[in-house]
Amino acid sequence: MKKRKIPMRKDLLTNTMQPKKELVRVVIDKEKNISVDPTGKKPGRGAYVSLDPNKIQEAKSKGILEKSLGAQVSEQFYDELYQYVDHQKARKELFGDK
Repeated sequence: MKKRKIPMRKDLLTNTMQPKKELVRVVIDKEKNISVDPTGKKPGRGAYVSLDPNKIQEAKSKGILEKSLGAQVSEQFYDELYQYVDHQKARKELFGDK
């Protein structure tokens, strides 16, 4: 049986390559709207960040997403991203890797 290739993406926060499933995509569209992209299929420029709430706080303080996406990221979006990542981490701990 042939082993499937695992898609890898670069984590913007740790600068390491990780399996795509262990990251969340943040996307900016043509209208400069920034959103979390759980499906990974929204149109626009994407950046991948790890599912670690502490890294999200670090990114917020260093302005990492602003530099990567080339746009101002609101406080509200960081809160939304933090809640999403925290929720996904809790799910992974509760249900394991699926």
